[in-house]
Amino acid sequence: MAGKKITVVISQGQSKNPVKRELEETLATELIMDDQIDVSLVPHLYDMSHDHTGMMFLRSVPGDVIVMSWLYPRAARWTLDRAGVKGLEGLSLLKSEDEDDEEEPEEQPELNGIGALEVPQRKLYCLDLQISPDAKVYLDEIRRIANENSVQTVDLMDWIQGNPKQEQLQRYLEPQNLLPSNSAAVAEEQLPEKTKRRWYPVIDYERCTNCMECIDFCLFGVYGVDTLDRILVEEQDNCKKGCPACSRVCPENAIVFPQHKSPAIAGAEGEVAGLKIDLSKLFGGDEGESPLDMAIAERDKELVADGREAVGAAVGLEKRQAHAKDQPRDELDDLMDGLDAMDF
Repeated sequence: MAGKKITVVISQGQSKNPVKRELEETLATELIMDDQIDVSLVPHLYDMSHDHTGMMFLRSVPGDVIVMSWLYPRAARWTLDRAGVKGLEGLSLLKSEDEDDEEEPEEQPELNGIGALEVPQRKLYCLDLQISPDAKVYLDEIRRIANENSVQTVDLMDWIQGNPKQEQLQRYLEPQNLLPSNSAAVAEEQLPEKTKRRWYPVIDYERCTNCMECIDFCLFGVYGVDTLDRILVEEQDNCKKGCPACSRVCPENAIVFPQHKSPAIAGAEGEVAGLKIDLSKLFGGDEGESPLDMAIAERDKELVADGREAVGAAVGLEKRQAHAKDQPRDELDDLMDGLDAMDF
């Protein structure tokens, strides 16, 4: 049994931007020298499959864990949750450089989502590497968390599930080899498994009410339901790259696309860099389009690209038709649902 430490995981950026890589290297180098911390490096959270060695490692951590990534914390947390890396939300005191430290934080609205399943009694801290280029900002916060949340750890090999290759685990077992000593860039061949850039939705279950509007609207087979009839992203790679249409029709803003250029869709909270976000405007367009109009246009574009016919507002929007009478489902409803699900 090892001493009491907290695990810190640095998730690499997708690009080879030297500024980003230098920040990652500085953080890893400093943290390796801290006897309160176990540090590891994994590829970008969003790009790893559920059976990737990096995700296996994250699932293996038994206690509190700090995950540093180039994602908004909400996006990182629910990306991890979908891959089975679960925990209670750990409180971070990090703020962007533009935020006014003297302002009183606004009271957060009550969320009525269905919540995550089987959440263990450990804390998951998601730190956003986009906040500051200064490594000290993150090091101070990590050490604050480590001092407040000591956990008992065991040897990694006792916790890894499955049978990964030894060379895949080498960079986790020997953290001193995480990064090259003479370069700010991490060689691609050092990664345990190659990843490619992906595009898929992530569900925030603290906001999701299981209304099923996303599964009605999406015609590409991305969504499904689990054994408890809860919505889930079932076929991640069926999603059409660059299309965030389902996030625009979600009544609770519970669908996140972590790589989208709009902060609201990418998982930002209600305030970014000190500026209040009007979610209804950000989910819509610059030319005054409503979020629903944009979603319909985005879906039609992908349908046509697939060799299918555009459907406009005729499919998947029954719940949005305020004029329709609220009545029990009948055989016609079942027939229409069946037609909607067919791949013409």
